[in-house]
Amino acid sequence: MTTESDFNYKDHNFDSGQDFPGILYEKKPVLGSDGQAVKGLFNIWITLDNPAQYNSYTTEMVKGAILAFRKASNERDSVAVVFTGSGDRAFCTGGNTKEYAEYYAGRPQEYRQYMRLFNDMVSSILSCDKPVVCRVNGMRVGGGQEIGMACDFSIAQDLARFGQAGPKHGSAPIGGSTDFLPVMMTGEKAMESGTLCEVWSAHKVYLNGMISGIVPALRVEGEWLPNPLVETQQMFDPWGSFAYGENKTGEALTEAKTLLKSGTTDLSLLDEAVEALCTKLLYTFPDCMTKTVEELRKPKLEAWNRNKEDARAWLANNMMTEARAGFRAFNEGTKTQREVDFVALRRALAQGQRWSEEFTDALMPGLDRKAS
Repeated sequence: MTTESDFNYKDHNFDSGQDFPGILYEKKPVLGSDGQAVKGLFNIWITLDNPAQYNSYTTEMVKGAILAFRKASNERDSVAVVFTGSGDRAFCTGGNTKEYAEYYAGRPQEYRQYMRLFNDMVSSILSCDKPVVCRVNGMRVGGGQEIGMACDFSIAQDLARFGQAGPKHGSAPIGGSTDFLPVMMTGEKAMESGTLCEVWSAHKVYLNGMISGIVPALRVEGEWLPNPLVETQQMFDPWGSFAYGENKTGEALTEAKTLLKSGTTDLSLLDEAVEALCTKLLYTFPDCMTKTVEELRKPKLEAWNRNKEDARAWLANNMMTEARAGFRAFNEGTKTQREVDFVALRRALAQGQRWSEEFTDALMPGLDRKAS
């Protein structure tokens, strides 16, 4: 086979090779069907590297992710992109709530500019010329759920939890969730996930079609165990409802927590599953793969492009009212209480209360004051 080893390629990247703030960018050899590294071919691993804050993305990290995905898209010797987070606690919990509460809250013009960057990050995933695999190493909630759903595949360790933040924390999940959820699951399940903001297990999201696969991560005395916090057997109550993957409650939950504490988290099976998927992608025509991925992304991409600018404007204006209160409550609240007093909020608004600094202060958790 003839090659032009001295061919002088043009550089189509913006980054000129610099580091990406808060983002790890690595080229790792792709594995062949024999399990051995294939010479000269790679996968790109893009890692959100803010584990102390559950890999929540700061403004600088968003900019880094955009450039990283653009660079990964242009890597001529790479098969796939693996998008993940540092550690074993979280893939990503969304935007950095400290930055949101202390800088963006009350500054709609600034947040509108930030949301331009966020939109570009989601679009950079949806337009990547390589298949994108989300390696869900831990929690995937809020904006982390949205950038995860923008990926083409998701494989999760089964201790991971998934969910929207939205109406529980002063926002609407319109950074992708309201576009992607109806594409990925039934309408009512999408409604349940988007509105109630309940945390779902990896087993439940797998059952509902949001992710491609799950693998155990808990090891107790050297043995792999499924997530003990959830029901992992098919169960039907007298009314016939399906309970597989639901969170345990009561005494069963207490026992499960004890079992969980006795083990260790091991992500080696997750890495094997991700590598195995990338190996399958290796044995395809690259241009045919890119075109197939482009076409299969269209339902998500069309919904996203139709709504993202309206969403950006609404989210910016919301920073003067409910988002200002919600993000502050999450940032200033305690570990067990990070939500506003919803009853006081609804009563006050029903009586014509205007949004003000004093009103927002009165909604914060842990205060004796009541909104009036």
